[in-house]
Amino acid sequence: MRARDLAVEYETVSVDSDAMDAARLMAEHNLPALLVLDERGEPRAILPASQMIKMLVPAYVVEDPTLAAVVDEKHADRLCQALAGRRVGDCLPHEATPPPTADPDHTALEVAALMARVRSPLVAVTERSKGRRTAESTRLLGVITASHLLHELLGAAEASDSP
Repeated sequence: MRARDLAVEYETVSVDSDAMDAARLMAEHNLPALLVLDERGEPRAILPASQMIKMLVPAYVVEDPTLAAVVDEKHADRLCQALAGRRVGDCLPHEATPPPTADPDHTALEVAALMARVRSPLVAVTERSKGRRTAESTRLLGVITASHLLHELLGAAEASDSP
């Protein structure tokens, strides 16, 4: 199995997308993370759902979790208001690194090793091409999620165990 065969369409957002819309997208599609694209449509970062949750929790509660018990439900119900007026780029960690990318010809094991090394729930499969003026551009072919890769690897293992 090659990365191009494992890649599937996946929800993406841009750095300028509305943060509330991105959170809704994660929630509605039960996504562990979103792939964030830059203004050219190239992979820029991965926004984990846990990072979106962190944006909702007041900093003082993150620093001292015992304070969460004293916040009443009325205020807790309004946590999502913290995303109002923010862009996805505002929600990315300051140390956001480019997302892991795989070449279309990488094997399933190469993709698995990359995921394990960088502890990422997804890998973008990209193809690089040179333009007319030798400027390189990147085209997103799809995404391989950890759960999809596990599904495929387990399926291959079960098939090889069958008589």
